[in-house]
Amino acid sequence: MAARKQREGMSQRGRFTLLDHSPRDPPPGSRPCLSTWDEHLAEPLLPYHHHHQGCSMLKDWLWGSEVEAGSITGEYGSLWTILLLVVLAVLLLVGLLHTHVKLLLPQLRAEVERPPVTNIMFLKTHKTASSTVLNILYRYAEMHNLSVALPVGRSFHLGFPWLFVAHYVEGALQAGPHPGPPRQFNIMCNHLRFNLPEVQKIMPNDTFYFSILRHPVTQLESSFIYYKNCAPAFRAASSLEAFLKAPHRFYNSSDGLGNVHARNSMWFDLGFNNDAAADDAYVRARLVEVEQRFQLVLIAEYFDESMVLLRRLLHWQLDDVVAFRLNALSPHSVVRLSPQGRERALSWSALDWRLYLHFNRTFWTRVRAELGPRRLRAEVEQLRARRLELQTLCLEETAPRSGASIADPRLRPYKPGDADILGYVLRPGLDNATLHLCQRMVMPELQYMARLYTLQFPQKPRKSIPFLEN
Repeated sequence: MAARKQREGMSQRGRFTLLDHSPRDPPPGSRPCLSTWDEHLAEPLLPYHHHHQGCSMLKDWLWGSEVEAGSITGEYGSLWTILLLVVLAVLLLVGLLHTHVKLLLPQLRAEVERPPVTNIMFLKTHKTASSTVLNILYRYAEMHNLSVALPVGRSFHLGFPWLFVAHYVEGALQAGPHPGPPRQFNIMCNHLRFNLPEVQKIMPNDTFYFSILRHPVTQLESSFIYYKNCAPAFRAASSLEAFLKAPHRFYNSSDGLGNVHARNSMWFDLGFNNDAAADDAYVRARLVEVEQRFQLVLIAEYFDESMVLLRRLLHWQLDDVVAFRLNALSPHSVVRLSPQGRERALSWSALDWRLYLHFNRTFWTRVRAELGPRRLRAEVEQLRARRLELQTLCLEETAPRSGASIADPRLRPYKPGDADILGYVLRPGLDNATLHLCQRMVMPELQYMARLYTLQFPQKPRKSIPFLEN
């Protein structure tokens, strides 16, 4: 008990407090995404009492020196006493700073105001909440007058499903007999199949690269509904369950790029072979490639936590990352797999599963390093509260509704086949400034891309959106 009081007294005198957020490995098992984010972050917060032997000796020397200082006062006068006490105080301060400088640096860095990141490449993977991220980037680009790498001409994708090349971007290549290097842009976020050398031609050297992943089971469930009419493997199957019972009966690699959404589609988006065997050495090598290029990989199941971390790394404001969920399937459109079907899906899309497992771990490691549990909880609550404020301000109903029921063509989402895509209706009577803000937050990606194209290339014909014209 005496030792404990002594340590507490030292802590109070030193005025240093440190919370030890000791990281913990992700929960065991093969389903890290099924745990809540609290399970990943509920670390014990233990007070650390800085009990350093050198500091204790110096402290004892200082306190014990009072008698000696008294004798010095008697012999040499008050001036020498003051000088001695100053020297001892300086030595004590140096010792404390030497011991705790590493603990103070992160706090000092957090106080430094940094300029926002404005050169950004977002690899937009399919059916992973990436349309919501794209809306965030579009809004930021428009608000700050940043250039966006948009699809050329009448196209809506940057060459997908073929590997990206620079000429898929409007205005990237300069005309004339002696064209210069390709034009560079601030933001790149439309669908493409990643091809780093070509991306680097149009993005600055200091570009921040990031992407987003989703659990392969739910991603495949959404893909089956969304791409059922365009993927040959899905078109022939009565259900995803039936497809996974005998996938090679429906899936033919000779169909080439037509079936990219039917197997390992996130792996494909990264520029890799989605039909490759999940050999351990091959997978590890590809994961290293992704880690070396992408500064951050987000997780769709923890979207709010992802936005908090993204905001911190980009040095953006809260409103920059607040968003409404866009291009989401209605729950009644998606049929969930049985437990056996889930296991088959993970085996069928083994590369996507390895990809997700790896970056789910790195995501939480990054969260702990950058934020810690308490700060993350506080900032997630702040983000959700602000989203609710904007929903109340902007929306006639806070919950999204079937896109087919939305009369305003500027806000009606694209509806592929039988899939029911959700959208929003704005409150009537909004003033112009509020209306402009709210329209941008709920605008589907095709309409927003067409809007930015007109703003960025006013001399070119407007992009037409066939499903709205029909």
